[in-house]
Amino acid sequence: MRRNDERRAALVDAAIEVLAKEGARGLTFRAVDAEAGVPVGTASNYFANRDDLLTQAGARVYERLQPDDATVARQRSAEPTRETYAALMRELVARISAFRTGYLALLELRLEATRRPDLRAVLTERVRADVAANVSYHQDSGLPGDATAVKLLYLAFNWLIVEQLTLPEVFTEAERERLVEAAVDRIVAL
Repeated sequence: MRRNDERRAALVDAAIEVLAKEGARGLTFRAVDAEAGVPVGTASNYFANRDDLLTQAGARVYERLQPDDATVARQRSAEPTRETYAALMRELVARISAFRTGYLALLELRLEATRRPDLRAVLTERVRADVAANVSYHQDSGLPGDATAVKLLYLAFNWLIVEQLTLPEVFTEAERERLVEAAVDRIVAL
């Protein structure tokens, strides 16, 4: 396998785009090469097989969804109130929604994981770790609510994001804002 990290990242990013546009069935080395604008056969030099490419695409989406250091520092310095919590959730929904192709690629990967046990194991481990990190961050931050509230908001906002990215006319932006506020209000106990 080749070790040019920049080229590998470009190929994985291209795989994310292909997943979002064509679905998991459309993810081929040839399609990734075309999306990345590289010679045919390049992707096959960087990934052992299609499962390797699928797994690396999933990991890359999570990397790109992480907030930057400035955002984390700002969040940590805010007063731990319900209003702060709602603002954090609005930021989260906006950040994830801004990476539309990444989230759609994750949905495709989840569907593909129902047919591929190895991919399912990797995604299960990653999502569990993500949920645990969110719960830990929440507990360390002093924000109101408990681990169950974090998990309920995770579940609620995942579907809100799916609606926003796949059927954006279902709710207006103002309705989505109100729904985020209402979810935090109703789920997070003081």
